[in-house]
Amino acid sequence: MEVQQFYYDNKIVKKFLFATMLWGVVGMLVGLLLAFLFLFPNLTDGIPWLSFGRLRPLHTNAVIFAFVGNAIFAGVYYSSQRLLKTRMFSDVLSNINFWGWQLIIVAAAISLPLGYTTSKEYAELEWPIDIAIALVWVAFGANLIGTILRRRQRHLYVAIWFYLATFVTVAVLHIFNNIEIPVSGMKSYSVYAGVQDALVQWWYGHNAVAFFLTTPFLGLMYYFVPKAANRPIYSYRLSIIHFWSLIFIYIWAGPHHLLYTALPEWAQNLGVAFSVMLLMPSWGGMINGLLTLRGAWDKVRVDPVLKFMVVALTGYGMATFEGPMLSLKNVNAIGHFTDWIIAHVHVGALAWNGFLAFGMIYWLVPRLFKTQLYSIKLANAHFWVGTLGIIIYALPMYVAGFTQASMWKQFNPDGTLMYGNFLETVTEIIPMYWMRAIGGSLYIFGMFILAYNIITTIKRSKNVVTDELAEAPALERVSKHRTAGEGWHTWLERKPIKLTIYATIAILIGGIVQIVPTIMVESNIPTLTSVKPYTPLELEGRDIYIREGCVGCHSQMIRPFRSEVERYGEYSKAGEFVYDHPFLWGSKRTGPDLHRIGGKYSDNWHLNHLYDPQSTSSGSIMPAYQWLVKNELDKSKTEDKMRAMVSLGVPYSDDEITNAQQHMLDQGTQIEQNLYTDPDFAETYEVDKKAGGADFVEMRNREIVAVIAYLQRLGTDIKVKDSEMSSTNN
Repeated sequence: MEVQQFYYDNKIVKKFLFATMLWGVVGMLVGLLLAFLFLFPNLTDGIPWLSFGRLRPLHTNAVIFAFVGNAIFAGVYYSSQRLLKTRMFSDVLSNINFWGWQLIIVAAAISLPLGYTTSKEYAELEWPIDIAIALVWVAFGANLIGTILRRRQRHLYVAIWFYLATFVTVAVLHIFNNIEIPVSGMKSYSVYAGVQDALVQWWYGHNAVAFFLTTPFLGLMYYFVPKAANRPIYSYRLSIIHFWSLIFIYIWAGPHHLLYTALPEWAQNLGVAFSVMLLMPSWGGMINGLLTLRGAWDKVRVDPVLKFMVVALTGYGMATFEGPMLSLKNVNAIGHFTDWIIAHVHVGALAWNGFLAFGMIYWLVPRLFKTQLYSIKLANAHFWVGTLGIIIYALPMYVAGFTQASMWKQFNPDGTLMYGNFLETVTEIIPMYWMRAIGGSLYIFGMFILAYNIITTIKRSKNVVTDELAEAPALERVSKHRTAGEGWHTWLERKPIKLTIYATIAILIGGIVQIVPTIMVESNIPTLTSVKPYTPLELEGRDIYIREGCVGCHSQMIRPFRSEVERYGEYSKAGEFVYDHPFLWGSKRTGPDLHRIGGKYSDNWHLNHLYDPQSTSSGSIMPAYQWLVKNELDKSKTEDKMRAMVSLGVPYSDDEITNAQQHMLDQGTQIEQNLYTDPDFAETYEVDKKAGGADFVEMRNREIVAVIAYLQRLGTDIKVKDSEMSSTNN
């Protein structure tokens, strides 16, 4: 038997590990700043690119795609070469993957604070960056598949199955969710509208969690936990059941993010059913990982790597129990829109993703640099500080969530809302926000301990990372058909193309069943003749609302609950959103729902509220948006935006597009006149009118007027029940 020598590429692993630590620090610091903005909302006043609405998507993208993404690539590149007994297919593709991904992260770090966003959860980046993501992801996939095809190990280990499913599914999700009509270099509109956009987005959003934060990390778990424990995986059969059931069921679960919304009932119920079923394969993976450590618990007590991995698996088990539970309609009615969801997400992110990444880093760096870890004591200190941070972060958020849900739903004996003012629920949970900030600080302090420990380890090492010499026998040809006594899955493991095709079919079935009927069958989304397209000024105001990230704190979806109808107005109908590209239903209520806000307050109230929220709502934690009052509204692309909308089915006439500038001027002038009814208006908001001052912009042409136009339009297309909207102060 011929034995061949070759070199593993360790340098690419080192690059991704360094990027993981760098972006981990950056992403977590942004998250900590956001936590303190809940406590000190005026902390970044006057700096648009440091406002909460613009930084929130930066935080989520940084920790998901920068920190976790680089950790995935580091682990995949290290483990794949050793599992397949070959060097990566192409060093060029490896480096395109690395440098391309870092450039994408930098582009996100620049564009999101500048307000270039699609507003779609975990998919906020604009269309040029989306294209770059697709190209770099394809380079990664081509490299992985090319490596598999020239492997020296016949059968594909379970980790490789998860890597393949990750590549295929993320590609499908990213492409279909980000089909957009570009308007300019950094502006686009989703081709889907309203209910359809919501379904496609959460098909993507839930499965971004599934196939970016879960399946690749399960692959890493199947490799690094046995390696760190020096024990074989507990059950090969369980891994087969775990893999196929997980990738098939997960893809159906997205609609559980949209329960009690305007999404058709059948789609909601499908999401609930498959979400409940998801508990079994998820826990199958957790059990397989934990039982791999049977007989190794003495080592767990002293080895920080295994400690991190045990807590990671425990966090995975907790999060994947909680997810199906939150998918039950009666539980979802309590948890949705509250801080319970924040706690749920961070148990998964901080424990499962964060701790598994930390354990992997502590295991990999000494091996790459051929040295011992600088300090086991520091690694153990990191473990305990990080664990305490998770607990102090998550538990108060659960309390906050239950407090919010309880206060929102309570009534007085006379049938009125007990806590009619939304702000009462906000002020009640401020102590829990303090605890979150403390917990987050501890977690980041642990990250600094890791960085110091790893950097010192590298500095003290006299070795540099070099390609590692290995040898393995060449792969011999065998029959394409199943041999006598060969199991079907054993046969499939030596057929990577077939395995990839079957995995693709498994993940496509759920998407096709849920999405195609919603998009193709018009009767699923009934039309309302009273619903008209946004005026040009309202369209511009909506784009500013998106730019400022208002959807991160405000929903536009009133559920059919007595408490919500009393507080906000008539529940939301599917037909009201047919011209919304993209949808803006939101997923968290830090402030009240805005779907029926139109006409409930004067134009002056909105002006004062946006300029200085505390002036209209004492105790508000909403940041000020004073630049909206000062900035001139850019009307240069309005006609292009309307034409893009026409291509998406919005019925603007040629006359409306031709006269868009005049329509905006007329509507802006009317709002300006309304604003001047405030006797203090000119003194507070007008720019100094110097004779011939070129910098002076009339109020009708400022961004604030467009935002007011949009807010005053919301919910006014249909007749709604009168409600105490004065209670929605935030």
